[in-house]
Amino acid sequence: MSEIVVPSKLGSITAMWDRPQGDSPRGAALCVGGFDGGFEGPAEGIYGDLADALPQQGIGVLRLDFRVKTSPGPIDDGTFDVLAGTDWLIGQGLEQVALIGHSYGGAIVVRAAARSDAVAGTCALSTQTMGIERDEVRSLAPRPLLLIHGGADWRLPPRLSEWVYTLAGEGRELHILEGATHSLRQRRDDLWVLLLDWVDRVLPRLP
Repeated sequence: MSEIVVPSKLGSITAMWDRPQGDSPRGAALCVGGFDGGFEGPAEGIYGDLADALPQQGIGVLRLDFRVKTSPGPIDDGTFDVLAGTDWLIGQGLEQVALIGHSYGGAIVVRAAARSDAVAGTCALSTQTMGIERDEVRSLAPRPLLLIHGGADWRLPPRLSEWVYTLAGEGRELHILEGATHSLRQRRDDLWVLLLDWVDRVLPRLP
């Protein structure tokens, strides 16, 4: 694990980078949090655990911190940051990228995926819908779109992920974790299994 700076025309983007192990990397997962940024993610730091586990399977993990941290999160700035991170990964020779975002970051990864052919799949956790356009969601198909939401999320209710799901096409998947709040920490074990399985499918092992 190393702290790096992803350069961009709008300024430096701080990130944590865990490179894939082995001679045949499968791609990378790019993870972002809510409008307040940070590297650890929801469910008591599940991004950090992904950064420990996925590189051993040949998948790099780039945890990106947003340049601008205000509430509500700036949609265009966040999208720019994720696309800059995606381009950085491509520059490292990792041409297949899975995007994972929580809350505000969920909307951001949907927008970024609609703008980059390098994105193999998109996962939105407890997503907001502000900033998500109907045509952007539709354009993701047939690439995988995984939506996970807590059934007890009072901050952003699960109907938001359900709305995104109704717009999506082939490749869509929705899981409502009953009893989980916005951070999903109450169902962390289930979230972990869902994420590992999904990333494994989106970034398959080379033959």
